[in-house]
Amino acid sequence: MQIGMVGMDTSHSRIFAALLNDESHPLYIPGGRLLCGYPGGSPDFELSYSRVKPISSELQERYGVELLDSIEEVAERSHAILLTSVDGRVHKEQFSVLAPYGKPVFIDKPLAVSSEDAKVIVELAERYGTPFFSSSMLRFGGPLVALLGDESAGAILGADCTGPLDLQPTQPGLFWYGIHAAEMLYAALGEGCYSVRAVRNDTQEWVVGQWKDGRIGTIRGNRTGGSDFYIVLHRERGSNGINALGANYSAGHQQLLKNSIAMARGGDPPVRPSLTLELIRFIEAANESRVSGADVRL
Repeated sequence: MQIGMVGMDTSHSRIFAALLNDESHPLYIPGGRLLCGYPGGSPDFELSYSRVKPISSELQERYGVELLDSIEEVAERSHAILLTSVDGRVHKEQFSVLAPYGKPVFIDKPLAVSSEDAKVIVELAERYGTPFFSSSMLRFGGPLVALLGDESAGAILGADCTGPLDLQPTQPGLFWYGIHAAEMLYAALGEGCYSVRAVRNDTQEWVVGQWKDGRIGTIRGNRTGGSDFYIVLHRERGSNGINALGANYSAGHQQLLKNSIAMARGGDPPVRPSLTLELIRFIEAANESRVSGADVRL
């Protein structure tokens, strides 16, 4: 399978290239190869434009990825596409170019930085019959998958997630690093949140979501502590938690790519568009609440 890439301004571009093209890599994925890509980059986002040149050069020189001049060329020459632009603001525009080709697309997190843009992406996918999904790789990491799979203590009643919460002006509020904790929360609780409230100060942020069936989920973001992500699941007969960056964490990238390839071969998207739409609205509502201090309905 010939795979194309749009956006070479994130560490994920390097990781995906290694897993697909380096047969000596311990997590090498056979059956697909990163053939070509469009470097992209956002001129007003330092964490994007400063990384395009070194990452695209590495992909070209180390992994044999051909650099192309347009998104259209990538779509024409690929069987499936990884849309990895680090700037969530550009995903709607870039996907609008890719969608008419009808080829499966993985869109790296965040899908978009507004629910309005996220809805447009889903509508484009439906119009052209283009399979897609969007996710943080934490959803596929070994520790979280194992925790969710252990149902010995009964059904999940709630979840508490925590992690770093660096902020970037171009990626509003929780859309930058908060997306990772939100992905863990939605991997645990799924759809059905109806109300969000956020509280913040200079060092910590806290978001609580209430689900229609009575479950409660929280996110605590910190800007002073470590870089690990934790989740505690509260079940009918006890609670248990893990460090999502623990053992087998790196396999999350591998499993994400395997799911992308399976979707490209006709399988169902591993994350429903409706869930991702709600997740984006959850973050948007949290951003609104962190300004107003009031409950925000989804």
